[in-house]
Amino acid sequence: MAVYNLYKLLKEELKNGSSDLVTRRSGQIMRERIEREIENANDHEIIALDFSNIGIIDYSCADEIIAKLISRLLGGEYGDRYIVLSGLNDNQRENIEVALERKELAVIAEVRTGEKILMGDLNNYLKETLQLIMIKDNITAKDLSETMELEANTSGTRLLNLHKKRLVRRTEEVRNNGRVWVYKRL
Repeated sequence: MAVYNLYKLLKEELKNGSSDLVTRRSGQIMRERIEREIENANDHEIIALDFSNIGIIDYSCADEIIAKLISRLLGGEYGDRYIVLSGLNDNQRENIEVALERKELAVIAEVRTGEKILMGDLNNYLKETLQLIMIKDNITAKDLSETMELEANTSGTRLLNLHKKRLVRRTEEVRNNGRVWVYKRL
């Protein structure tokens, strides 16, 4: 996992002495910096954006940084990488959540208590599937079918959709003399 300290990046890019992420223009500068960092990340890398030392983030900055990064991630612009948020407080969560929901996006986040949560917009059956993966750490379509009493193709589709939304990782493994996709929590 590559952790990007947003406070450090903020100091390097904006040099204004503030710990707050406000205004769309500031968000654009920060997003462009994060994108340059992402270009240097390894394939399959989980990129954690650390908000621990950030004060507030307003809606326009949350939209410019987080919503655009997630949109571009889903559009394939960053290759096979994943983005998570960490160190969020309640005020930061609120503005980021609104920015994500308005664009029907979702991301995994770790709040300051250490709890991992889903932020943004995701339909209920995918939320239910994601919760199971968070508990089990990893799952196959067969496991999901058996656990939730679903048809095999339904299980496979749910897992693939979560992977396409970059909310779970997918690896191919050999199990019982066959190759199988294993979906893992971030």
